[in-house]
Amino acid sequence: MASSAPGRGGGQPILRAGVAAAAVAVMLIVGVEPAAACYPRVFSFGDSLTDTGNFRFYYGNNSGEPALRPPYGETFFRRATGRFSNGRLVLDFIGINYIRPSSLDRSIKLASDTMGLPFVRPYLSGRRAEDFACGANFAVGGATALGPDFFRSRGFEIGDGRVHLDLEMKWFHDLLELLCRSGRSGCSDMMSQSLFIVGEIGGNDYNLPLLSRVPIEKIHSFTPSVVAKISSTITELIGLGAKTLVVPGNLPIGCVPKYLLIFKSDDKEDYEPETGCLRWMNEFSEYHNKLLLEELEKLRKLNPGVTIIYADYYGAAMEIFHSPERFGIEEPLVACCGGEGPYGVSLSTACGYGDYKVCDNPDKYGSWDGFHPSEAAYKAIALAFCEGHTHNHLLLPPPVPVHSSLSSALLLNTSMVKDVMIWTILPDYRAAV
Repeated sequence: MASSAPGRGGGQPILRAGVAAAAVAVMLIVGVEPAAACYPRVFSFGDSLTDTGNFRFYYGNNSGEPALRPPYGETFFRRATGRFSNGRLVLDFIGINYIRPSSLDRSIKLASDTMGLPFVRPYLSGRRAEDFACGANFAVGGATALGPDFFRSRGFEIGDGRVHLDLEMKWFHDLLELLCRSGRSGCSDMMSQSLFIVGEIGGNDYNLPLLSRVPIEKIHSFTPSVVAKISSTITELIGLGAKTLVVPGNLPIGCVPKYLLIFKSDDKEDYEPETGCLRWMNEFSEYHNKLLLEELEKLRKLNPGVTIIYADYYGAAMEIFHSPERFGIEEPLVACCGGEGPYGVSLSTACGYGDYKVCDNPDKYGSWDGFHPSEAAYKAIALAFCEGHTHNHLLLPPPVPVHSSLSSALLLNTSMVKDVMIWTILPDYRAAV
């Protein structure tokens, strides 16, 4: 990374608590513009669910990865951007990019849509401090939480060239050297006023062994180490001065089309009757999220001056599979881009590989390529997360009505679940048409 003049660590005043963050989101939904952006910078870490273009710079255009070429990116960007979907990701919808209000349905005015910030820049695409005026995204497709040595010691190889959280944190330290030319103390305001999104991460720590048919019982034993790595990363960021962190949980992998094909079962008991998702795989995702939530409780008690927000991606995604029609999705368990078969995927072709097919309207599909959600699903996940309509019994605190001057269709839900801050917005769907 080339050096340059330090970026400005100050800027707009931060809204430090989940209450304030939710209040801003409410103002946006009811059409009240905030006076300034809540967070001058956003820094994010993760894998392909969050990668906005780092994969291209890390592995190169000749890597053979189909996400670097059409039809990826066709829906919103009209070109491949390195995102592993047909358009925007959850990260693009909640708190990062500026999107013209006219380009979105009025019913989903999420905070990011009018925050006044550009799309978060992939870290590897920047050179100067000015390139990171609004933060940086360190997520890379295929990244794991744990490094290759962990898996190697357990008899499983993931390759030495794979990105993991330690490497993403090394890049963050390198960026601090660029931004904080007068020393780390000169970045204290920047750290305390920035929003840090740690995840989603850990999915590939399970995907890679699952695809290699490692027994699920052995993969279960990885989870405490995965959660511990996420926890140590959060602790490291707090030690550097971070005050506001969002930590997403894992998605319901039992609803992934590729897994539905690979682990197809003749036993009806293996499936959830309400959704058609694989029960045992979703139970594993819930296990990861339970351990993660318990760890966040401990971290918050150890760091009373820090706001740690758990983002319930699992519960938000399950909204799609329980009630897809609410989001305009007709095929929640089918890939838009892939092969033939009941789930839109096959073992011989994949989106961008072989004789693949692409659906006419990706907005009607829950999955883009059989492993990654479509833009429509990402939008629904972001919306459901902000509304708080989840099926996760761990994360259902009672709603608290907002001031009577706001629309009666809105409920602001800001509460503590075992001391972990969760903020949500609950609009009435009937009023959101």
